[in-house]
Amino acid sequence: MSRPLRIEYEGAFYHVMNRGLNQNLIFSDRKDYETFLSTLEEGCRLFNVNLYAYCLMPNHYHLLIRTPSGNLSRFMRHLNGVYTQRYNREHHRDGPLYRGRFKSILVQDDAYFIEVVRYIHKNPVKAKIVDHLSRFHWSSHKSYIGKKDSILGLDTDFALSYFSRKKKTAITRYKSFMAEKESEEIVEFYESKKQGCILGDADFIERIKEKYILSDPDIEVPEKREIRGEGVVVLVKR
Repeated sequence: MSRPLRIEYEGAFYHVMNRGLNQNLIFSDRKDYETFLSTLEEGCRLFNVNLYAYCLMPNHYHLLIRTPSGNLSRFMRHLNGVYTQRYNREHHRDGPLYRGRFKSILVQDDAYFIEVVRYIHKNPVKAKIVDHLSRFHWSSHKSYIGKKDSILGLDTDFALSYFSRKKKTAITRYKSFMAEKESEEIVEFYESKKQGCILGDADFIERIKEKYILSDPDIEVPEKREIRGEGVVVLVKR
Protein backbone atom coordinates (compact mmCIF):
# COMPACT_ATOMS: atom_id res chain seq x y z
CA MET A 1 0.00 0.00 0.00
CA SER A 2 1.43 3.37 -1.01
CA ARG A 3 2.03 6.10 1.52
CA PRO A 4 -0.11 9.26 1.53
CA LEU A 5 1.37 12.18 -0.36
CA ARG A 6 3.03 14.73 1.94
CA ILE A 7 3.06 18.35 0.84
CA GLU A 8 5.81 20.08 2.79
CA TYR A 9 7.15 23.61 2.39
CA GLU A 10 8.44 26.43 4.55
CA GLY A 11 5.69 28.25 6.44
CA ALA A 12 2.94 25.69 5.83
CA PHE A 13 0.11 25.26 8.33
CA TYR A 14 -1.12 21.75 9.19
CA HIS A 15 -3.84 20.05 11.17
CA VAL A 16 -2.05 16.90 12.32
CA MET A 17 -3.60 13.89 14.05
CA ASN A 18 -2.88 10.30 14.95
CA ARG A 19 -4.76 7.46 16.67
CA GLY A 20 -3.84 4.55 18.86
CA LEU A 21 -3.34 1.12 17.33
CA ASN A 22 -6.69 -0.74 17.25
CA GLN A 23 -8.32 2.31 18.88
CA ASN A 24 -6.26 1.61 22.03
CA LEU A 25 -5.50 4.36 24.53
CA ILE A 26 -2.43 6.47 23.94
CA PHE A 27 -2.96 8.31 27.23
CA SER A 28 -3.61 6.02 30.19
CA ASP A 29 -3.22 8.52 33.03
CA ARG A 30 -2.37 12.12 33.84
CA LYS A 31 1.35 11.49 33.61
CA ASP A 32 0.97 10.33 29.98
CA TYR A 33 -0.74 13.58 28.99
CA GLU A 34 1.99 15.56 30.70
CA THR A 35 4.69 13.47 29.03
CA PHE A 36 3.16 14.05 25.60
CA LEU A 37 2.97 17.80 26.16
CA SER A 38 6.58 17.96 27.34
CA THR A 39 7.60 15.92 24.27
CA LEU A 40 5.59 18.30 22.09
CA GLU A 41 7.31 21.31 23.65
CA GLU A 42 10.67 19.65 23.09
CA GLY A 43 9.89 18.86 19.45
CA CYS A 44 8.67 22.39 18.69
CA ARG A 45 11.86 23.81 20.13
CA LEU A 46 14.21 21.39 18.37
CA PHE A 47 12.54 21.60 14.95
CA ASN A 48 11.43 25.25 14.96
CA VAL A 49 7.72 24.43 14.82
CA ASN A 50 4.95 26.87 15.83
CA LEU A 51 2.07 25.42 17.86
CA TYR A 52 -1.35 27.11 17.72
CA ALA A 53 -3.81 24.57 19.13
CA TYR A 54 -3.91 21.06 20.54
CA CYS A 55 -6.39 18.58 21.95
CA LEU A 56 -5.34 15.29 23.54
CA MET A 57 -8.14 12.72 23.54
CA PRO A 58 -7.79 9.33 25.26
CA ASN A 59 -7.00 7.43 22.04
CA HIS A 60 -5.90 10.17 19.65
CA TYR A 61 -4.61 13.72 19.40
CA HIS A 62 -5.03 16.84 17.26
CA LEU A 63 -2.44 19.56 16.64
CA LEU A 64 -2.51 22.78 14.63
CA ILE A 65 1.04 23.76 13.73
CA ARG A 66 3.18 25.75 11.31
CA THR A 67 6.54 24.61 9.96
CA PRO A 68 8.76 27.64 9.16
CA SER A 69 11.54 25.21 8.18
CA GLY A 70 9.34 22.95 6.03
CA ASN A 71 10.17 19.88 8.12
CA LEU A 72 6.82 18.33 9.07
CA SER A 73 7.90 14.70 8.67
CA ARG A 74 11.06 15.12 10.76
CA PHE A 75 9.14 16.86 13.53
CA MET A 76 6.40 14.23 13.61
CA ARG A 77 8.89 11.38 13.52
CA HIS A 78 10.47 12.83 16.66
CA LEU A 79 7.16 13.52 18.41
CA ASN A 80 5.59 10.12 17.76
CA GLY A 81 8.78 8.13 18.15
CA VAL A 82 10.00 9.69 21.38
CA TYR A 83 6.55 9.66 22.98
CA THR A 84 6.11 5.98 22.09
CA GLN A 85 9.44 5.18 23.73
CA ARG A 86 8.47 7.09 26.88
CA TYR A 87 4.99 5.59 27.02
CA ASN A 88 6.32 2.04 26.56
CA ARG A 89 8.95 2.54 29.23
CA GLU A 90 6.40 3.90 31.70
CA HIS A 91 3.87 1.10 31.08
CA HIS A 92 6.35 -1.77 30.65
CA ARG A 93 5.23 -2.55 27.13
CA ASP A 94 6.81 -2.95 23.72
CA GLY A 95 5.79 -2.38 20.12
CA PRO A 96 3.95 0.34 18.17
CA LEU A 97 1.59 2.71 19.95
CA TYR A 98 -0.08 4.28 16.91
CA ARG A 99 -2.10 2.64 14.14
CA GLY A 100 0.27 3.95 11.50
CA ARG A 101 1.69 7.15 10.06
CA PHE A 102 0.17 10.42 11.15
CA LYS A 103 -2.47 12.18 9.05
CA SER A 104 -1.85 15.77 8.04
CA ILE A 105 -4.15 18.31 6.42
CA LEU A 106 -2.61 21.36 4.80
CA VAL A 107 -4.61 24.39 6.00
CA GLN A 108 -5.02 27.74 4.29
CA ASP A 109 -4.04 30.66 6.51
CA ASP A 110 -7.28 32.62 6.58
CA ALA A 111 -10.80 31.88 7.85
CA TYR A 112 -10.05 28.16 7.48
CA PHE A 113 -7.31 28.43 10.10
CA ILE A 114 -9.62 29.71 12.84
CA GLU A 115 -12.24 27.14 11.84
CA VAL A 116 -9.68 24.40 12.49
CA VAL A 117 -8.93 25.89 15.92
CA ARG A 118 -12.63 25.58 16.73
CA TYR A 119 -12.88 22.06 15.31
CA ILE A 120 -9.92 20.90 17.41
CA HIS A 121 -11.11 22.51 20.64
CA LYS A 122 -14.65 21.16 20.28
CA ASN A 123 -13.58 17.51 20.05
CA PRO A 124 -14.10 16.63 23.76
CA VAL A 125 -17.68 17.96 23.69
CA LYS A 126 -18.54 16.20 20.44
CA ALA A 127 -17.13 12.98 21.90
CA LYS A 128 -19.25 13.57 25.04
CA ILE A 129 -16.23 13.42 27.31
CA VAL A 130 -17.34 16.73 28.85
CA ASP A 131 -20.44 18.85 28.45
CA HIS A 132 -18.55 22.14 28.27
CA LEU A 133 -15.17 23.06 26.80
CA SER A 134 -13.99 24.73 30.00
CA ARG A 135 -14.20 21.38 31.82
CA PHE A 136 -11.65 19.68 29.61
CA HIS A 137 -8.07 20.03 30.78
CA TRP A 138 -6.03 18.56 27.93
CA SER A 139 -6.56 21.12 25.19
CA SER A 140 -5.38 24.65 24.50
CA HIS A 141 -8.88 26.13 24.83
CA LYS A 142 -8.37 27.28 28.42
CA SER A 143 -5.15 29.01 27.40
CA TYR A 144 -7.14 30.93 24.79
CA ILE A 145 -9.50 32.32 27.40
CA GLY A 146 -6.78 33.00 29.97
CA LYS A 147 -7.80 30.32 32.48
CA LYS A 148 -4.73 28.11 32.11
CA ASP A 149 -1.02 28.74 31.71
CA SER A 150 0.08 28.01 28.17
CA ILE A 151 2.54 25.22 27.54
CA LEU A 152 5.90 26.50 26.38
CA GLY A 153 5.70 27.58 22.76
CA LEU A 154 1.90 27.70 22.41
CA ASP A 155 0.90 30.79 20.43
CA THR A 156 -2.67 31.95 21.12
CA ASP A 157 -2.14 35.52 19.96
CA PHE A 158 -2.00 34.60 16.27
CA ALA A 159 -5.50 33.07 16.24
CA LEU A 160 -6.97 35.65 18.62
CA SER A 161 -5.75 38.42 16.30
CA TYR A 162 -8.38 37.22 13.80
CA PHE A 163 -11.01 38.63 16.18
CA SER A 164 -9.40 41.85 17.42
CA ARG A 165 -6.08 43.54 18.08
CA LYS A 166 -7.22 44.11 21.66
CA LYS A 167 -6.69 40.97 23.76
CA LYS A 168 -9.76 41.30 25.95
CA THR A 169 -12.05 41.97 22.97
CA ALA A 170 -10.45 39.12 21.04
CA ILE A 171 -11.09 36.65 23.88
CA THR A 172 -14.73 37.74 24.15
CA ARG A 173 -15.25 37.28 20.41
CA TYR A 174 -13.40 33.97 20.47
CA LYS A 175 -15.79 32.69 23.15
CA SER A 176 -18.77 33.73 21.02
CA PHE A 177 -17.21 32.04 17.99
CA MET A 178 -16.72 28.81 19.95
CA ALA A 179 -20.37 28.87 21.05
CA GLU A 180 -21.54 28.95 17.44
CA LYS A 181 -22.06 25.88 15.27
CA GLU A 182 -19.26 24.89 12.95
CA SER A 183 -19.74 25.89 9.33
CA GLU A 184 -21.35 23.32 7.02
CA GLU A 185 -18.25 23.45 4.85
CA ILE A 186 -16.00 22.36 7.73
CA VAL A 187 -18.41 19.68 8.94
CA GLU A 188 -18.69 18.25 5.42
CA PHE A 189 -14.91 18.24 5.01
CA TYR A 190 -14.16 16.41 8.24
CA GLU A 191 -17.06 13.98 8.02
CA SER A 192 -16.28 12.92 4.45
CA LYS A 193 -15.33 9.25 4.09
CA LYS A 194 -12.69 10.37 1.61
CA GLN A 195 -11.31 13.22 3.66
CA GLY A 196 -9.02 15.55 1.79
CA CYS A 197 -5.46 16.51 2.57
CA ILE A 198 -5.89 20.21 1.71
CA LEU A 199 -8.36 22.53 3.42
CA GLY A 200 -8.78 25.83 1.64
CA ASP A 201 -10.51 27.59 -1.22
CA ALA A 202 -10.16 26.64 -4.88
CA ASP A 203 -7.47 29.25 -5.58
CA PHE A 204 -5.33 28.01 -2.67
CA ILE A 205 -5.62 24.41 -3.81
CA GLU A 206 -4.71 25.36 -7.38
CA ARG A 207 -1.61 27.24 -6.18
CA ILE A 208 -0.50 24.27 -4.10
CA LYS A 209 -1.08 21.91 -6.99
CA GLU A 210 0.91 24.03 -9.43
CA LYS A 211 3.80 24.90 -7.13
CA TYR A 212 4.34 21.74 -5.08
CA ILE A 213 2.74 18.86 -6.96
CA LEU A 214 2.70 19.20 -10.74
CA SER A 215 6.12 20.90 -10.76
CA ASP A 216 7.72 18.05 -8.80
CA PRO A 217 9.77 15.83 -11.16
CA ASP A 218 9.49 12.94 -8.69
CA ILE A 219 5.73 12.73 -9.24
CA GLU A 220 5.45 10.41 -12.22
CA VAL A 221 2.76 10.51 -14.91
CA PRO A 222 1.54 6.87 -14.95
CA GLU A 223 0.52 6.57 -11.30
CA LYS A 224 -2.46 8.75 -10.37
CA ARG A 225 -3.10 9.92 -6.84
CA GLU A 226 -6.05 12.01 -5.63
CA ILE A 227 -5.42 15.22 -3.75
CA ARG A 228 -8.75 16.42 -2.40
CA GLY A 229 -9.32 19.91 -1.14
CA GLU A 230 -12.37 21.86 -0.14
CA GLY A 231 -14.77 21.20 -3.00
CA VAL A 232 -11.98 20.30 -5.43
CA VAL A 233 -10.39 17.03 -6.52
CA VAL A 234 -6.99 17.25 -8.18
CA LEU A 235 -5.60 14.15 -9.92
CA VAL A 236 -1.83 14.01 -9.69
CA LYS A 237 0.70 11.32 -10.44
CA ARG A 238 2.82 9.50 -7.91
